[in-house]
Amino acid sequence: MLTQAITPAIKSHMDAQLSFAHDLSRKMFDTAQKIGNLNLQLAQGLIEDITTTTHQLLSSSDAGEFASILSTQMQPCAERLRAYQQHLSNLLANANVELTKTAESHIPEASRTASAVADELVRAASEETEKATQRQRAVIEKMNEAARRGVDGMSQSRLGQNPGQGQQAH
Repeated sequence: MLTQAITPAIKSHMDAQLSFAHDLSRKMFDTAQKIGNLNLQLAQGLIEDITTTTHQLLSSSDAGEFASILSTQMQPCAERLRAYQQHLSNLLANANVELTKTAESHIPEASRTASAVADELVRAASEETEKATQRQRAVIEKMNEAARRGVDGMSQSRLGQNPGQGQQAH
């Protein structure tokens, strides 16, 4: 029963929308995977840096060496975070470009199928309006015919009464 309501134009439009959503989803999941990998790389690098620094700090002999180790290890961590930020910015910029390209590639088809659905709806509405108009005309014609029969019946019954009444009066 539902399949009767799904016309070829609606099916085509739904297919275009599903294809668009699928491609956008795929691009977003690819981006999420890249961000996840980038986050893992950052975490692994930071853990390595922290482990190395902790070993060096534990093997330091005095407070001066301890402070020196801390200050020298801050720079690599800051560089790692700066590189992460740059990679993340590039990744997001590329994702934006890819999503835009994907949208641009699907918009013409989505517009075409939406227009076909709208045209089909207008045609169907016009057909239904015409059918409703024809039904109304048929009802009005039946009412007019019934009224004519009623008037004709009344006229015939009056004609039948008038001659008899006129003959009795003479």
